[in-house]
Amino acid sequence: MARVLEGLEWVKVADISEIVPDMGLRVEIDEYPVAIWNIGGAFYATDDTCSHEEASLSEGDVWDGNIECPLHGSQFDPETGAAITLPAVLPIATFPIKIDGNDVYVGWRADR
Repeated sequence: MARVLEGLEWVKVADISEIVPDMGLRVEIDEYPVAIWNIGGAFYATDDTCSHEEASLSEGDVWDGNIECPLHGSQFDPETGAAITLPAVLPIATFPIKIDGNDVYVGWRADR
């Protein structure tokens, strides 16, 4: 069930137990692929699609605190979405995330 707070729709996407540290969990919001991450105890929500070759980032690894694409090894900052290493040069989208008890929510705009 979604809740509207501060202009965002907070969409429940997972139970916290589903998010394995340093691994991505792919979810869909309005058919849009989003990756949920627990990196060093901090939670992040990013686009699940690499900006370079459209690979699923949730199938990749976490390397030195960054999200690494499984296809060509591009790395992205999980907080800002910035491309850290080549071949990717464009950032990926990031989304607000919050934990409420065991529930994981992503801030989403329906007009996205």
